[in-house]
Amino acid sequence: MNISLKRSDDAASGVLKVEVVKADYADQVEKGLRSYRQKAEIHGFRKGMAPMGMIRKMYGKAVAADEVNKIVPERIVDYIRENEVNILGEPLPSETEQSEIDFETREDFEFYFDVALAPEINIAWNKEDKLPYYQVTVDDEMLEKQIESFRETYGTIDDTSETVEEKDLIKGVVVELEDDGSPKEGGMVVEDAVLMPLYIKNEEERNKFIGAGKNSVVTFNPAKAYEGAVAEIASFLKTDKSEAGNIVNDFTFEIKEITHHRKAEINQEFFDKILGEGNVTTEEEFRNKLKESIREQFTPQSNAKFFLDARKLLLEKAGNINFADNVLKRQLMASGENRTAEKLEEEYPQILEDLKFQLIKKDLVKKNNIKVTDEEVFLLARRFAQTQLAQYGMYSVPAESLNNYAREMLKDEQTLRNIIDHASDDKLTLWLKDRADLDIKEVSSGDLNKLFEEENKK
Repeated sequence: MNISLKRSDDAASGVLKVEVVKADYADQVEKGLRSYRQKAEIHGFRKGMAPMGMIRKMYGKAVAADEVNKIVPERIVDYIRENEVNILGEPLPSETEQSEIDFETREDFEFYFDVALAPEINIAWNKEDKLPYYQVTVDDEMLEKQIESFRETYGTIDDTSETVEEKDLIKGVVVELEDDGSPKEGGMVVEDAVLMPLYIKNEEERNKFIGAGKNSVVTFNPAKAYEGAVAEIASFLKTDKSEAGNIVNDFTFEIKEITHHRKAEINQEFFDKILGEGNVTTEEEFRNKLKESIREQFTPQSNAKFFLDARKLLLEKAGNINFADNVLKRQLMASGENRTAEKLEEEYPQILEDLKFQLIKKDLVKKNNIKVTDEEVFLLARRFAQTQLAQYGMYSVPAESLNNYAREMLKDEQTLRNIIDHASDDKLTLWLKDRADLDIKEVSSGDLNKLFEEENKK
């Protein structure tokens, strides 16, 4: 089999010519026909005993077509790999060169495929390239909010409290009342009702509980307290939503138990829980270390904004690049994404820009030997796992549990590919950052988020 590539004058596209002669597929056809013979059930012959000539006459052309259609793409892949032809997408049957293939009358064939060729990229990147780098300032307010958050998270439960505070959890017996304030005959009674004043929406109703003592009785109106929110009323009174919407009466709440959440004390035990055992020993050290840790938490965001700015500059440096638009558009229309021709024309400029940047990244990674190790992929998966668990309030997950969670993530092929791509982008970001002239700009976390919002609007 002979394969050759004819490039277009602008080198953006080419035509692959694949010449197939009978010797290229004859052996496979014979094997296929023998397999057919073993399975064939032909009238007048026992299964597998029909003459080979008959099998060849009946199935020969079809088997030949199958084998040719099988080996042609395989050989094209080999040719592209062995000759290091950098193509975009998949080869497509040529619209201009391909003639009709007739397996009934011919044994030698010529196939033609249109290919989009990846352009050569050559971009210089050095200290002459000046870009802003937005670094989040950790002010005292942000630090205090984080400390208070940790104090809430690592606080303790105290059930010895005698009076109710806003954030307390109270338990008791709830009884429905008549209009005159007496218990309603056959009315609702909840023996193990639970309530937290903090979540009562109506301020007047909420204040009825604040300062109430243990074993005291509070008269209040659930419908008014929760401002008609059926789901919350139903949950509190342990009834169906359909019934909760009809409840308008007052109720009494006899307070049997008060559970108070006390914030963690700022002491050595607290320091050890947050920053690890023995890493700091004074409150000043704790605050400085925590401030540094908060700043580091914003580093991925700062790097991400830098990467967006670097992308713009890299695209600008690359300038105009010739692409085989016709071939690329055919590939996109054939991708099975239910894309119309009109929609493609609308999306194509952005698709082309994304493709251009992918090629730039690939070129920089290859030329500068930027590689991602298995350990780096695992550490990034671990970081993602930690972030996900933190969203559910799980901050102090044991190291082994976190490792197992990360390993499970990496078992999914799509997740693995995404993490590898992310890790590669992270390493490229650091490479670009180390070789650029950074204009450090101190910003608040809110201002950094606004910069991302402005990017999303573009």
